[in-house]
Amino acid sequence: MRSIWKGDLSFGLVNVPVKVYSATESHDRRSYQVDSKDGTRIRYRRVREGTDTEVDYSDIANAYETDSGETVILTKEDLATLPVQKSPEISILEFVPTEQVDPIYFDKPYYLEPSSKSPKAYALLAQALQKTERLAIAQFTLRNRTRLAALRVVDGVMTLQTLLWPDEVRAADFPFLEEDTEIRPQELDMAASLIETMAKDFDPSEFEDRYQNELSKLVEAKADGAEAFPESDEEPEADEDSEVADLLAALRASVKDKDSGGGSDDEESTAKRTPAKKAAAKKAPAKKAPAKKTAAKKTTEKSTAKKTAAKKTTAKKTAAKKSA
Repeated sequence: MRSIWKGDLSFGLVNVPVKVYSATESHDRRSYQVDSKDGTRIRYRRVREGTDTEVDYSDIANAYETDSGETVILTKEDLATLPVQKSPEISILEFVPTEQVDPIYFDKPYYLEPSSKSPKAYALLAQALQKTERLAIAQFTLRNRTRLAALRVVDGVMTLQTLLWPDEVRAADFPFLEEDTEIRPQELDMAASLIETMAKDFDPSEFEDRYQNELSKLVEAKADGAEAFPESDEEPEADEDSEVADLLAALRASVKDKDSGGGSDDEESTAKRTPAKKAAAKKAPAKKAPAKKTAAKKTTEKSTAKKTAAKKTTAKKTAAKKSA
């Protein structure tokens, strides 16, 4: 890496010489514009409006509008007269709790490398920041612009994270914030359980830029005259991730269904009990058939008993006549 700035990190009476490096870089595949008909490269020229006269870069100035709408032209010499602090110093203003700086203010990160022969002062400040769990709020000038920054430790290296100015962060002014949205405890519990099923420690190495990977594959395939993404009739096999996705979808659907059903819990339980009673009522007639059969059996038995008794009576009368 090549340093882009060199100066001193100062707090109190302590100065720590450091070099500044950009901590990020783009991994996007580079491209340029061409004419789609034959691939001729497109060039942009700086020309005067209404003419084809090209203007040298050294002759270009910046035009600003005043509050009244008047146009004012400022040259590079004019901008150089700004009384901005140009000393190569990162001045620490204060130390604040880490959680008080919202990540929405974070802009661009820079690594700081100790540039002195002994890195002891650098290591001492880095370890002190980690021990106290605080961020150092600093101010410095980079490319003729005054910047606010947060100094923190990342993997043992002090990192200067430039911050947006307060008026650069828009207020979240949306109509729904004025509405009183009712969230039932059951819905909140379901959402919380969904979050817990997806909870884990963050590991950035697990993620990749699929767009750039597929773009590279497309570029290489087209250069070879091949098809990068041939269509396949085979259905993808269900894997564990898809099953988890289905489970999560089911959890979301259950919350949605419960919410769309409406009514109180008592009404829902009453509605659940009512069909059960109706079903029981419908099944009741089916139990009468055995009862009829039992009654028929009893009637047959009674008639049989009567016939038997009548026979016995007749037999007794016949025996009595004979004996007489």
